[in-house]
Amino acid sequence: MAVDKTTILVVEDEPSIVELVSFTLKEAGWNVIAAGNAAEAWEFIQRRTPHMVLLDWMLPDQSGLRLLSRIRGDRQFGELPVIMLTAKSMEEDKIAGLDNGADDYITKPFSPRELTSRIKALLRRKAPEHAQSLMAAGVVTLDPVSCSVMLHGQKIDIGHAEYKLLKFFLAHPERVFSRSQLLDKVWGDHVVIEERTVDVHVLRLRKALKEAESLIKTVRSVGYMLSEK
Repeated sequence: MAVDKTTILVVEDEPSIVELVSFTLKEAGWNVIAAGNAAEAWEFIQRRTPHMVLLDWMLPDQSGLRLLSRIRGDRQFGELPVIMLTAKSMEEDKIAGLDNGADDYITKPFSPRELTSRIKALLRRKAPEHAQSLMAAGVVTLDPVSCSVMLHGQKIDIGHAEYKLLKFFLAHPERVFSRSQLLDKVWGDHVVIEERTVDVHVLRLRKALKEAESLIKTVRSVGYMLSEK
């Protein structure tokens, strides 16, 4: 197995889906490792971190969401790209997946072409190595290494989706982004996520930032921006 090729870990217990996904990804030139349950997947991730994880929502030993929370809870794997594979299409489930740190979301049944384009888009977004230096605006500081946010030097609780949104805003201060741009740039080319989901995360981000909530400005009829003015 070529070490320099992009390795994708497929965590799925349905053999027919594993076969279809493996064939599709190998055709696209990627290495594929399959794991039939969460325990097997976690063991592999710790032993040799893949470039991306395709994670099924329903697994025999525990839910994909629980494994996702475990991955995101480990500082070492904070930036590991994860796409959820799921038969669920409810808005609440999409929000739950993003809340737990999924980068993207693809609902079964999906076409091989859609799957490869989503993977390519996510790898493109993750390709420029994420900045490791501290990012700040006003009294807010974000540390990409420890994936933490501080207010007046004190660490605050912040959800993973809100963290990603804040990180994006801090990297592009004083620029207005529409909801669809934020969906694309922060979470990927979502065809399944509603634009109002962005509003939910912006509200939560403001709540987490407490007195610094005014950094996140609403630009009427356009979208949102981070501004110290």
